[in-house]
Order: sequence, then C-alpha cells, then structure tokens
Amino acid sequence: MRLWHDPLKISASFDDPNLVSRAGLVPVMALAERAGLHALARRHVRIEAKTGVYPEVKVACLVAGMAAGADSIGDMDLLRHGAMSALFGGIRAPSTLGSFLRSFTWGNVRQLEQVSRGLLAELAGRAPLLPGAQTLAFVDFNSMQRRVYGHAKQGAAFGHTKISGKTVLVRGLNALAAAISTPQAAPVLAGTRLRGGSANTARGAASFAAEALGTARSAGCAGTIVARADSGLYCAAFTGACRRAGAYFSVTARMDPAVKAAIASIPEDAWTPIRYPRAIWDSQLRAWVSDAEVAEVPYTAFVSKKGQAVTARLIVRRVRDLNRKAAAGHGRAVPGVALPPGVHRLAIHADPGRGPAPRPCRDRAGLRGLDRRPDGSPAIC
Repeated sequence: MRLWHDPLKISASFDDPNLVSRAGLVPVMALAERAGLHALARRHVRIEAKTGVYPEVKVACLVAGMAAGADSIGDMDLLRHGAMSALFGGIRAPSTLGSFLRSFTWGNVRQLEQVSRGLLAELAGRAPLLPGAQTLAFVDFNSMQRRVYGHAKQGAAFGHTKISGKTVLVRGLNALAAAISTPQAAPVLAGTRLRGGSANTARGAASFAAEALGTARSAGCAGTIVARADSGLYCAAFTGACRRAGAYFSVTARMDPAVKAAIASIPEDAWTPIRYPRAIWDSQLRAWVSDAEVAEVPYTAFVSKKGQAVTARLIVRRVRDLNRKAAAGHGRAVPGVALPPGVHRLAIHADPGRGPAPRPCRDRAGLRGLDRRPDGSPAIC
C-alpha cells in the first residue's frame, strides 16, 4: 500500500459552520474565569484612551488567543472561526485587540503584571501547579536578549547575547524572567519585565526579584525559597532584595581579583574529587569532561558597597586543563568552567537548630555559588 499524493500538497478544509476547531479552550477559560481573571483585569487595569474600555473582555481574549497558539495580532482571528461565538461571548476583532495593546503605557503594563500575579496565586490554590512548595521552592532569574525587526521598534537597541556559544551583538529588546519550580514540579512563570535592548542585565533586578519572590509566597511557597541567578545578577542590590524577602540565594560570582585570591587560598587537601556518571561537553575547553574537583571557602562580597557586604560560601569547581602534560599528572587546575544544568548538585549542610536543609540546588549558569541565609548566617548553595 502506498500513498498516491504528495503529503506536502494535501490540505484539509471544512465547510460546516458549526465546527469548533479549538474546543480545548472551554476548560482553559472556565478555569481562568473561576480564578478571577476578568475580575482582576477589571479591578487593576485602567486605560485612559478610548480603546481601553472593557479591559477584562479584551485581556481574556488575548489570553485565549495565546493559549490557542496565536503569536501575532492577525492570528487572533482564530477566536472567530466556525462556531466559536456559540461557545464564547465578548469575542473582539484582531484590530480592536491591536488598538487596545497599542494604548498601553508603562503604568498599564505594571497593572497587567499585578493581574498576572494575582491570577497565578488563585490558580495555585485551585490546581496542583507547585506540589512540594510548602517545603522547598526555587525561583530562577534569567536575562535574555530577543531580536526584533523594524526600524521604528520602540526600545530596540544592540545588546549582547550568545548564539552557538559565541557572544554577539543583536538588535532587540532585553527581558528579565523569573520562574518558580519545586523538586516535583515543572517551572511556572512568575513574572517578566521588558527593557531596552541595551539595558544592563542587573537593571531593575532588585525590584523585579522582590516582586517575583512575593509572587512565589502568594502562590503557596511557604517553605524555603532559593533564588538562583547567573553572574549577570551578581550585585549587592539583587542579593539584598533576596535577603529582605526572606529567601536564600545562589548567584554565580564573577572571576575578579578578590574571587581569584579566595580561590588561591584553598589548600590542596580541601578539594573533593567528583566523577560524573556521564561525560559533559565543556564549551570553554572544547572537550568532554568527566572528572572534576569541588571545594568551598568563606568569602565576603560587595565590600566596596557601604553596609551591603555579605560573607557567604564561595563554592568552586575545577577541572584539568588540556595540555600534553595532563596525562603525567601536571594538568593545571582551572576554576570557573561552566557546568551544564542537572549534571551535578553541590552539597548543602544544615546549621544546628535550624531544621533540615533544603535539597541541593544545581548551579545553572556556572559553578561559583555565592550563598547566604536571609538572616545573615552562611547557608546554602
């Protein structure tokens, strides 16, 4: 048996006006309505322009469209296909939704963020989004450069990003994102913030971290929270925001002279050898690595910041450098080689009288973890 037709030239069409192509939106939007999406948008979103009337209806349409796979204003017309109007009321045309979005100011975006935080808290109470959050939760922060097109794109500028392991300049917008996860749950987006393309990674990170950690608490993360970030957020403002929010933090430290001196002070007998069950590709050494050593040393960061210095555990992983003498035992130890996520987790030790320590957290963006408990005592990775 064989196919007579070219699969690339086959298409399906339906002429019955009573068909519904996206009936899966029914339970999705029913849950959103029960969680208070319409009420939250009506309460918080206030747009002065004429296109800002009935924000609860238009916000719900945008949520439904994105849930159905729309990635542009023109795609929002999928909500009007077939008999969708027989299932949903208040469907707006794509042009109406586009005018609504173009009327947003920075203040309106902040209002919509408040709606998102409230909705996530309600959803977490109605659905098992974050099982295990009462014991331990992670909040991962990341900055990313996203390419945009068009000469009139507001805020577009050149910024650094990595493509195929190389740092390049890309014209686009810079975004901060925070995701909540637990050892038993997949990540749930806690918040995003869009910035100009040339924005520094740490710009606005302190206030964003405070909001994301507050969202995690309202979403049911009543236990230990560990905030994790890469070296772009290695600053006193970010770590201070985490401590004020009552969260632990693990941040990749930059290889500055003070960090190099702390690493050099580690005695040779303090290094613990580790062997990974599977070799990993090291993009810096451009080789497969399966052996490494790990150690820790007390370190005081942000000494130049008055009143913001913090003493914590500096955790270092090193591997042998590639050279012809490495096989003879003369390989040079190189601290600071990137560690892929999920390959190895650094050990955590609980302080006496503080109860059990949380599970080890993986060092996502590097291996030098700078950590401290929110009350000021050295703590965890």
